Amino acid sequence: MAPVVTLSASFGAGGSIVGPEVAERLGLPFLDRAIPAAVADALAVPMADVVAHDERRASGFERLFANLARAAAVPDAELGTLPTAARSTLGDQPEQALRDQTERVLRRVATTDGGVILGRAAAIVLRDHAPALHVRLDGPLSERVLRASRAEGIDEARARKQATETDRAREAYVKHFYKCDPSAASHYHLVLDSVTLGNPTCVELIVAAAKAHLFADSQGV
Repeated sequence: MAPVVTLSASFGAGGSIVGPEVAERLGLPFLDRAIPAAVADALAVPMADVVAHDERRASGFERLFANLARAAAVPDAELGTLPTAARSTLGDQPEQALRDQTERVLRRVATTDGGVILGRAAAIVLRDHAPALHVRLDGPLSERVLRASRAEGIDEARARKQATETDRAREAYVKHFYKCDPSAASHYHLVLDSVTLGNPTCVELIVAAAKAHLFADSQGV
């Protein structure tokens, strides 16, 4: 089985920065938007429709992934309801179909080339995949808000609103589909305060842990 690092990150914790750097250091592909793109390809549904549906469930919890859509740089104009053809492809339970197909993509990654996977509840989906290191990046909300405000050039009030909505959306997704709390330490080998430690230190710690955990067998350790 291939080496995998799953990375769960709260808003402002630096997942989109730490993930690609860890992947480069380990010589593994980084998978973020590649996951919904692969889902779209497998289901023959346009990318915008997958992201729209994946990130904004119509019932149960509104605006579930609105902030994730912004993070994926998908124009709001592209976010709408699934067209008739897509609904037909996905069946009567499109949310379930998209989740199931996302899980198939994650498992295929884990059994082929491996990679560093950001989000998508990958630590839970791949919890039984032995050669996988599961990591959570977090930190105090106030510090994450300040960090995001500076990084994105927005005021703190807007950054706080995005943090609250995004964290709530990610938590709701995991609780709805997997009946567990994504912030629970029991899901991860490492839980790092990336705000206090800083992104470079987090990268070093994850790379060191990955080399010890993922590549130990191949190195005869």
